Amino acid sequence: MKITIRLTVSLLLAVALVAVIFSYYQVRDEKERLINDLERRTIVLAESLQESVKNLIQTNSSAKLNRFVERFGNRERLKGIAIYDIQGNVLASTPKFASKIPQPLPQVVTSITEKRAIDSFTNIDGKKAYLYTFPIEQEDEIIGALSIFQDAAYINVRLKGIWRHNLLRFLILSSLIAITTLLMVRWSITGPIARIAVWMQDMRMGKGKIAKPAGLHRGDVLSPLITEVTHLTKSLAMARAMAEEEAKLRLHAESLWTPNRLKEHMRAELEGKKLFLISNREPYMHVKEGRSIKCIVPAGGLVTALDPVMRVCDGIWIAHGSGDADREVVDAENKLRVPPDEQAYTLKRVWLTKEEEDGYYYGFSNEGIWPLCHITHTRPVFRLDDWVYYQRVNEKFAEALLKEISDEKAPLVLIQDYHLALLPLLIKEKRPDAKVALFWHIPWPNPESFGICPWQQEILMGMLGADIIGFHIQYHCNNFLDTVDRFLESKINWEQFSVERGGSTTFVKPFPISVDFGNLAVDKTAVIAEKETLRENLLKEIDIHVEYLGVGVDRLDYTKGIPERFRAIERFLEKYPEFIGKFTFVELGAPSRTHIKRYHDLIAEVEEIAEKINWKFQSKEWKPIVFLKAHHSHETINRYYKASDICMVTSLHDGMNLVAKEFIASRGDEDGVLILSQFTGASRELSDAVIVNPYDTEGMADAIYSALNMEAVERSERMKRMRALIREYNIYRWAGDLITELARLRVSSAENPK
Repeated sequence: MKITIRLTVSLLLAVALVAVIFSYYQVRDEKERLINDLERRTIVLAESLQESVKNLIQTNSSAKLNRFVERFGNRERLKGIAIYDIQGNVLASTPKFASKIPQPLPQVVTSITEKRAIDSFTNIDGKKAYLYTFPIEQEDEIIGALSIFQDAAYINVRLKGIWRHNLLRFLILSSLIAITTLLMVRWSITGPIARIAVWMQDMRMGKGKIAKPAGLHRGDVLSPLITEVTHLTKSLAMARAMAEEEAKLRLHAESLWTPNRLKEHMRAELEGKKLFLISNREPYMHVKEGRSIKCIVPAGGLVTALDPVMRVCDGIWIAHGSGDADREVVDAENKLRVPPDEQAYTLKRVWLTKEEEDGYYYGFSNEGIWPLCHITHTRPVFRLDDWVYYQRVNEKFAEALLKEISDEKAPLVLIQDYHLALLPLLIKEKRPDAKVALFWHIPWPNPESFGICPWQQEILMGMLGADIIGFHIQYHCNNFLDTVDRFLESKINWEQFSVERGGSTTFVKPFPISVDFGNLAVDKTAVIAEKETLRENLLKEIDIHVEYLGVGVDRLDYTKGIPERFRAIERFLEKYPEFIGKFTFVELGAPSRTHIKRYHDLIAEVEEIAEKINWKFQSKEWKPIVFLKAHHSHETINRYYKASDICMVTSLHDGMNLVAKEFIASRGDEDGVLILSQFTGASRELSDAVIVNPYDTEGMADAIYSALNMEAVERSERMKRMRALIREYNIYRWAGDLITELARLRVSSAENPK
């Protein structure tokens, strides 16, 4: 109530001040206007009477003078006139106030003496009057004077009326302001605050929902506060759920990795040291959208996996700044704090020229190494110019990192993926005390396949600059050690899975990457109810009405097996026509590397296959495939995960594939079926998925049929087991294992660098 009173009083004082100032200037202007008008009328009257008065004075006829004066004494606002001789004596005057005029009248004497007109305000019978006196001349001689008395009392009456009317307006306006302020404060401030207080009380007592309180979605002034309180409440709810889950697990002598546990673990392991993470892809990109700048999250599993880790360790992420507005938001050192809404770590951007990006990224990395490591029958292309740019860009990243770690003792460096294979050795040459890990997110081929690369030894030596090289699965570790054994002089220790070369040791180990499992304690009943509403809304958005819904989430890459997936759907509808009109598959495809012809051709191929299948089966209100080509947000993707009956991951070759794990983590209803390619790293862990060979069209068609007809109990049991696995082996455990291995390493001394 105090804030309402203070606000109302402040507004009324402001309005009162404005009203007083406005009234003052209005009264001043009106007074000036009325006086000028009175003076003008009096002068005109005086000039019209001058000749008549002159003649009457010359005749010296008192009767005529009195008749003349009486004739002009009854006009509106003219109180009367008086005629004087040269000595200032009254010759004739209006009878009503003849006795009230002082004798002699000073203005008359002054006017005759100084031979000029004189005007002034005076009081006659207690009322304000305007007196105008001027001399009467005859052939340059003063023969008398004429005084005109005008009623001026109406001026004060008019001015008092203005003040009175403005006061009335102020009172009416003040009442309206007070009422409006009370209503607006109650509607926009005190009311929402009261609802927020009730909502927060419910949340504190575990009764409410994390969503924003009802009735606060109309853009209230408290929206920023409500948003932050919602985030805080969500964080507290998640922390409570994790604490409860950890308490339950401790009762069973188990331990769950959570953001808090990772933070505490890293605090103990790193002893105050920062983690330096280097990757080609940045976790947050700034792009121009009209005249504004928008922050987006690039598509890809690497960002999905590593962003939660960096949030808990407040490290520095060094990456290529590829957004068209990236330069406009960084400081002088090319840094900024991210994420935008909850700043948790530092992003440092490295700038590449168009030629460097074309040669290093699109050329050597994605036309050379990518198809070399993925066995998808796409021929790798190696060009000398691309290799030169690849080396140059790796050196750029090395320079950026070395500048950041110049004051760090034994810094911890985590390098990501195949774009930066030369970076470990470049770092070790300058900082042999650094502890360096390289995590390879894609498969590693057998020695025969890798032997295609003309610069095989340079790449292997660059990678072996790392103290630890991590792959997703043991099979890829074995392939790497076989490759090193084939092409380099080195000692392979198959018991420790390490490479000894040049007086230093590199350990090669599997670290199966995962995802953030999210909220551990969910209300299954509420999730199921939410799923029905969510599904209904999604089907309306894509204008489809079906009984069964499938989803695929991919970068548009030839390794993901999207054409094979679509052909399996076509064969499924041919073999099982009872599902025509009942099943729709939604493909959320994010365009990627469209500068490369193979990727451009893939998009055209996927669109053509989808159109062909739709043309073959679709009806007026249904089609089997909905292809949504765009960069979809995590929120959009998660909605489709939750609403779908099946998720298809049909990669032809994949290091891990986090889509499979994201789908499972999203299913709080413990329902849904994952159809998973046997050629993904995830298939080694998720044995309860329906495992398929993406090259076997018949087998995949049957897998879709089996998934859609699977009993609810079996679906639930499979999903429970997979969720339990991902909950235990989540992204925080992956980070904890990898960083622990790195932090506890004993590196070679500066005298014996790698």
